[in-house]
Amino acid sequence: MSKFNRYLIAVLLVIFAAVAVVGCSTTTTDNENKNGEAAVSESQESLMVYSGAGLRKPMDEIGKVFEEKYNVKVEYSYAGSAQNLSQIEITGKGDVYIPGAMYYAEQAIEKGLAINKQDVAYHIPVIAVPKGNPAGIKKLEDLAKPGVKVALGDEKAAAIGKTAISILEKNGIKSAVEANVKATAPTVNEVLVYVTMKQVDAAIIWEDNVVGVEEVEIVQIPAEQNEIKTLPVCVLKSSEKPDLAQKFADFVAGPEGKEIFEKHGFRPVE
Repeated sequence: MSKFNRYLIAVLLVIFAAVAVVGCSTTTTDNENKNGEAAVSESQESLMVYSGAGLRKPMDEIGKVFEEKYNVKVEYSYAGSAQNLSQIEITGKGDVYIPGAMYYAEQAIEKGLAINKQDVAYHIPVIAVPKGNPAGIKKLEDLAKPGVKVALGDEKAAAIGKTAISILEKNGIKSAVEANVKATAPTVNEVLVYVTMKQVDAAIIWEDNVVGVEEVEIVQIPAEQNEIKTLPVCVLKSSEKPDLAQKFADFVAGPEGKEIFEKHGFRPVE
């Protein structure tokens, strides 16, 4: 084969390869992002919602139902309640705030960051232990026993952290339990991981966090020892769509929203 023919064949192969690539490729449309996922159309309204990390399951479902019903995209920032409150204060942006306890909603209103609040469900602290309860935890006081490894939420970041410390103080075992703390985490979800991985013997989390988690068992805290919290939803003063934000808050605190919370292990406020 002549040198010219070899050159011609090489050129043709390059051309055929280029055509094949074009034929197999797809273009990103206005309704898709670079990952091929549906994107928010320019005409679709959206809401920015700050939510406690432990509320992810019900809030994700509520967001989907609300979007289907009203064609409004709900975007979430999941973090510890205190972290979200700081973010709201620093950025001055957002539409709705759903912390893990009423304390943070009251703080938001006090700081002039939130317009109002509505009760949604109860947040009930429990003791979580690995399946089989290897350390034999039967009551709150057992967390103070020497050698017991405990995980708690960070009281400066997570609602469950602040609540857990308050429960321990109320029952006079704060110092003894703190001596057993092997890990703290900024969100309740991360606290739960320490239990599922059997890195600790026990942790104080919310009752609803263990729904569907087979690796974990719970030990109830008696009502007289416990501090049951009310989960609120707030419309933020920073919202540029206050009517739409209120519509979302009403949906969360209404029958449909409460039904979704109940489905995920919460006890709705009547």
